[in-house]
Amino acid sequence: MQVATPDEPARDENARGWSADDAIGALFAAHYRGLVRLAVLLLHDSGLAEDVVQDAYVALHRRWWRLRDADKALPYLRTSVVNGARSALRKRGVAERHLAREEAQLQVVASAETGALSLLAHREVLDAVRRLPTRQREAIVLRYYGELSEAEIADAMGVSRGAVKSHAARGMAALRQSLERTL
Repeated sequence: MQVATPDEPARDENARGWSADDAIGALFAAHYRGLVRLAVLLLHDSGLAEDVVQDAYVALHRRWWRLRDADKALPYLRTSVVNGARSALRKRGVAERHLAREEAQLQVVASAETGALSLLAHREVLDAVRRLPTRQREAIVLRYYGELSEAEIADAMGVSRGAVKSHAARGMAALRQSLERTL
């Protein structure tokens, strides 16, 4: 069925009776539920799916006068629904990425007391490390600050891996004992 445009008359006698309102009403009654099901399957959100389908019908209504073949109205609606769902999914993805970025940037701001206590504890740990014998201090600093492996520490200190294990274990025991007294 062909529909008349403002510039040219209808070529099919049966199409003259179809106004945009009548045609969209008939299409709505016949295909709305199926189009909403399609959109729900694409979006996993029934409210958004109904909005996408409604937007497709509104767009078809606005362009009805340009439609030459009324049989192409349903494929037009399906295409509009799929494109609307794609657009909604893109918008959802952008919004989710934006929220994730904002959440990553949000940091829980600690109170001034917490910051002061943390700084005090940090200083006490550093003081305890400074009090360790040289080899123990080197093993602890290279292991936990330098994040070196036992082999790398052994090379840096010029000792065996067994000596690194021994110095690190003794250093940790001394730190634990020193910090238990102060904290």
